Formats: sequence, structure tokens, C-alpha cells
Amino acid sequence: MNNLYDMIVIGGGPGGYTAALYAARAGLSVVVLEKLSAGGQAALTEQIDNYPGFEEGIDGFTLGEKMQQGAERFGVVTELAEVYSTDLSGDIKTVETSEGVFSGKTVVIATGAGPRELGVEGEKELVGRGVNYCAACDGMFFKGKKVAVIGGGNTAVADANVLSRICEKVTLVHRRDTLKAEKIYHDALMKNENIDFRWNSTVSELISDGKLTGIRLKDVKNGEQSELEVDGIFVSVGRKPATELVQAQLDLDPSGYIIADESTRTNIPGVFAVGDVRTKVLRQVVTAVADGAVASHYAERYLAEKEA
Repeated sequence: MNNLYDMIVIGGGPGGYTAALYAARAGLSVVVLEKLSAGGQAALTEQIDNYPGFEEGIDGFTLGEKMQQGAERFGVVTELAEVYSTDLSGDIKTVETSEGVFSGKTVVIATGAGPRELGVEGEKELVGRGVNYCAACDGMFFKGKKVAVIGGGNTAVADANVLSRICEKVTLVHRRDTLKAEKIYHDALMKNENIDFRWNSTVSELISDGKLTGIRLKDVKNGEQSELEVDGIFVSVGRKPATELVQAQLDLDPSGYIIADESTRTNIPGVFAVGDVRTKVLRQVVTAVADGAVASHYAERYLAEKEA
């Protein structure tokens, strides 16, 4: 398969589908390449309360599906495909996938960011056997059990709240003595009687007998070690951008995010970065959607200038 589109969007999250929607409504031919399902990381979120227009909130999976359907209404093509490589140079860019090679006059990188690992020995081997990265996805496997959430930001606190409704006990482990999460998350957290805290602590070891049975914690102030018996942990210590496909082609910042300002333009003409994968102050569904609209605008301008 070798198709030429005005725009190829790599990633079917909010930013990707918004770019596709705006471009298609402007008369451009657009394909979205997504390896799993619409919504990206947002699809794993049980409840989104801060996206305008849904007074009772909405789950991320449903929101992603609605975005996909809205874009496809205007002719956007969705291909469920894994992207193997990209060549972003030249006027025609090519993307090699599990479903063939796609060619495009412009490319929007909307690959997002995934969970960052703890980096503790044995972590990879225990994924699915006590080590988890998504409370909404895997929380029910720990119904009535004891778990720990590692982190102190909005996602970690939201995960702790979700798990408190499922698990017997939730321990929030944070390397500082105060949470980074916004106050609205604090208020909900403090009302849960089955949540406790291990401040100034990091995970130094995973204890297992084939599956996770506990964690060893290190006090960052005095170095003291202690053990915490848990059936599972949920790691929420930040995210890492999915930029493996473009590392040798696009300029990245020291953290690995694609360098693109509010115009979403990258160092290669005709290539744009939207959503969590680009450098930005705030990574939210609503800012990803804004990026998508902006990328479409500059893609239209780029194509018009090429044709002039």
C-alpha cells in the first residue's frame, strides 16, 4: 500500500484527531495512524472533569471515540497500524507501517508520552505481576488488597483516589514531604480514611516471590530503610515522550520532547508536533486539542505556499 495524503497524523489522541478534523474540514486528505485505539493516553483515564462541555465529566475512552467519529465524519481515514519508521525529509514524507507505506505532504507527530519507569531492578519482569502503571486499567485486579502509589503529582493522587474505592489500603509514597498535585486533588485525598502516606521516601527494592509481595523504602533524609507489604504498586513518577521514531530527524529538548513552539512547527518544514510530545508548559487534553487546531492552520499555510 502506498497512498499520498495531504496530511499524515501519527497518533490518534486528542491532538492528533483535532488536527485531522480541522484539516479535513479545510478540504485536505488526511490519514490518522494509530496502533491501539482512539484517545491515546487519555483513553486510560477513568474520569475527565476538566474538558469543557461535559458538565458531569466523561471517561477518556468515550471522549477519544467521539473525537475519532467527529473527524471521520469529514472524511478522515483511520488506519490501525504500528509505525516502524519515518522519513521526514523532502517535500513528500514517508511513513513505514505494519499496514504498508504512507506518503504525505505534511506530517503531524502526535505520539504523546508514556509512563516513566522507576528504574528499580526487576521492574520489567514484574509488570503484570504486581507492577502497574495505570490505576484505571488494572485497579480491579487488586480489589480488597493492599497497594502503593509511587508519586506525588496530579496523576498519582488521582490514582490513589481511584484505588481507595477498590483496595483495602492505599499507601502514597512520595520523595518529598508535600504533594505537587493541585489543591482540588488534595481535598479528595484527605477524605479517604484508607489512604496513608510515606513522605520523603523512594523505592529502593521490589520484593517478590515470582510476584510482588512488598517494597523496600529508603528515607531520602536519613537513609533509613523500611519494608512495606503490598500486593501491587502503581507507578506515577512522570512521563517520557514517545519520540523514538523522530530522534535522528527532529530537534529535541534535554528531556526528549520535540522542540516546537506554540505554532507547533518543528525544525523540518511541513512537520508539526502536537500534544504531550512537544515542549510545553501544560500537558492536558484541552491543550493537546488546541495544538491540533494550530497545526492544521500552519499545515494549510505551508501547503498553500508550496503551491503558490
